[in-house]
Amino acid sequence: MHTVGYRMNAVLTLGVTILALICAMASLADNLNLPSPSAHVQVLNINWFQKQPNGNDEVSLTLNVSADLQSMFTWNTKQVFVFLAAEYETPQNALNQVSLWDSILPSKEHAKFLIHTTNKYRFTDQESNLRGKEFNLTLHWHVMPKTGKMFADKIVMTGYNLPQEYR
Repeated sequence: MHTVGYRMNAVLTLGVTILALICAMASLADNLNLPSPSAHVQVLNINWFQKQPNGNDEVSLTLNVSADLQSMFTWNTKQVFVFLAAEYETPQNALNQVSLWDSILPSKEHAKFLIHTTNKYRFTDQESNLRGKEFNLTLHWHVMPKTGKMFADKIVMTGYNLPQEYR
């Protein structure tokens, strides 16, 4: 006959195998979800646009951010991290990204929102590259599942410009 320890090991192994199989099926089921997010960002005001004493440009914006990310949530979604970034080109770098605002959406009820805010983080360039600069506002999100791999995507909104002169 088999010992009690051997039998407990067999039961535990069977339980872990079944749990792993259920987690794999949950992760694969998430791939069947085809999200359809929408977002719109409006720049209401440029509060200030100045050259700092160290020579860097800094901008403060007032924004309206509206988004519907409810389709990101499935029964396997733990939370969604979302952030808004300003993206622009300079002679030194093909892509500069500056995070302006972020939030963690813990549930589907919080995933449809309209906020009126100023940029939460400083919009600064390391030189004087922002005058008259065209930039995009990009809403990025990272979906964190309860089990399985995390995925990310974004919506790019184009056509924003900074003034030629400091204010």
